[in-house]
Amino acid sequence: MPQLTGLHVYPVKSTYRLSPQSARVQPWGLAGDRRWMLVDERGRAVTQRDLPELARYRADPTDDGGLLVTAPDGARTEIAAPSVERGDQDTDVEIFGTVFGAAEAAKEARLWFAERLGDVRLVHLDRPDRSRPIKAGYGRPGETVSMADGFPFLLTTTGSLAELNDRIAADHPDDPVKGAALPMERFRPNLVVDGTSAWAEEEWRRIRIGGLTFRVAKLCARCVVTTTDQESGVRRGPEPLRALGRHHRIGQKLIFGVNLVPERPEGVDGDLLGTLRLGDEVTVLDRGPRPDPAAEPAAADQG
Repeated sequence: MPQLTGLHVYPVKSTYRLSPQSARVQPWGLAGDRRWMLVDERGRAVTQRDLPELARYRADPTDDGGLLVTAPDGARTEIAAPSVERGDQDTDVEIFGTVFGAAEAAKEARLWFAERLGDVRLVHLDRPDRSRPIKAGYGRPGETVSMADGFPFLLTTTGSLAELNDRIAADHPDDPVKGAALPMERFRPNLVVDGTSAWAEEEWRRIRIGGLTFRVAKLCARCVVTTTDQESGVRRGPEPLRALGRHHRIGQKLIFGVNLVPERPEGVDGDLLGTLRLGDEVTVLDRGPRPDPAAEPAAADQG
């Protein structure tokens, strides 16, 4: 029986992961996942596509809803969660052309990040229940997402990674560096499932993990972020994009993983849908033909 073997939360978009043993599930993603992000002077998301070194910044939630952020050199700053309802500045921000409102963190936070990363601002999604609907064609009325690239969850499987790593090794038989296996962290998933065959997840339409059900919204097209070492924040060459392009291109997309939307359990109201735990069994409730991603938007990792 397939089971959940990885849970990952990224409090600030594109920063280092937290990997808890359990995590609460909300309609827009795991609790605390990508509720914060950095933006440029025009309000556009700043991610590892722009600054791969963001991988080395760690953000830990504080008890009052704020953050304790640690820079690569060990410097730290504590940041209170801003709220438009409490009078903090409301600002328009943008992810892949979608504009929505977020609350801007205090000036001190801006100065701390600007000193290290340039002209950036830190913003907080203080109204995840109504700020950012899932893209039309994939979401249903009332469904929203955090500041992930497009969907509440990204799921990957160890079976697909093993197959991809075999392909990478075979493509570089005389070069142990270029042919080295890649860790799952390169793909920045929320959920990792073990015990499936390679690429099986691409035919899933609806699944249960533990006591919660999820709709598979689309295949996940991958971008340059997957070439970044998530420990060092350094680009490491063309893999895995080269291998995906040669061996697992679907239409014009380089696919690894699937995007999920949680379903509200019957009789459950409010923001908490349930809890996922490592070891939860994964059951496929519905399968179908692999979807054609030809009409899907541009590559959108979770960031």
